[in-house]
Amino acid sequence: MLDEDFARIRAHRNNIHRYRRLLGTRLSDIERHFIERRLAEEQTMLKALAAKTFPVAFTPPKGQPASSSFGGGGRPSPNFALECLRKHTQ
Repeated sequence: MLDEDFARIRAHRNNIHRYRRLLGTRLSDIERHFIERRLAEEQTMLKALAAKTFPVAFTPPKGQPASSSFGGGGRPSPNFALECLRKHTQ
């Protein structure tokens, strides 16, 4: 199951990369709107799949201030799982 999720994540990332590259080309208004919509859909699907694949919640232990964990921030970035995946799939 995890291998399938990784394959889906890679497919979404590839699609996002392709759509971003296409947005840098000369497009009609209709084409641009279509690609922008597809890009937003792919990003939404990628975030949902990453959240399902990496259901990690970082909370400090009881009695410990949030600022003492993760180097002062208390929470990783919202895209923490995606950032980790990017590092390991490149």
